[in-house]
Amino acid sequence: MRKQGTPSVPDRESGAQRLKERIYITFSALAVVLALLGHADEITAGTAAATLLISVTGTLLAVLVADFISHVLVHSAVPGRGELARMVRVVSGASVVVVVPLVLFGLAALDVMGVETAMQSASFVLVATLGVVCYIAVRRVALRVWLKLVLLGVLVALGLTVVGLELLAHSA
Repeated sequence: MRKQGTPSVPDRESGAQRLKERIYITFSALAVVLALLGHADEITAGTAAATLLISVTGTLLAVLVADFISHVLVHSAVPGRGELARMVRVVSGASVVVVVPLVLFGLAALDVMGVETAMQSASFVLVATLGVVCYIAVRRVALRVWLKLVLLGVLVALGLTVVGLELLAHSA
C-alpha cells in the first residue's frame, strides 16, 4: 500500500515521461542556440527564433513518432484515443522549455538587446532549465539527502559534458 500523498506508479511514470521529453527538447534547443551563437553576427533575431521553433517542432514530432512506434511494438496495436492524447500532451508540454528563449529573441527583434546577448541569455536559461529538471527528478527519490546530492551532481556533470560536446562540435 502506498503512503497518502505519494503518486501512484502510473502517475510517476507519466511524470518521468514529461521530464524525459523536457530534457530531450532542452538539449535540442540548446544545441540549436549554441550553433546559432557561432553565427550571431550574421543572423537576425527573427531567423534565430524561426530556426529554434522549426528545430524544436521537428524534434517534438520525432519524439511523438518514436512514442507511437514504441507503443505499437510493445502492445501490437495502435494507441487508443486516450493513449494518443496522453502522448500528444506529454510531447506538447515539453515545448514550454523554448518559451523564454523565444521571448529573448523577440526582445532582440525589438532592439531591447542584441541578438548575440539574446542567444547567450537563451543558452544560460536552457542550462538552468536542465538544472531545474534534474532537481525535480532527484527531489522525490527515496535516498538519503547526501545520496540525492551526489546523484544531482552526477546529473549536472553529465549535462555539462553534453553542453561541452555541443560546444566542441560547433567549434570544429
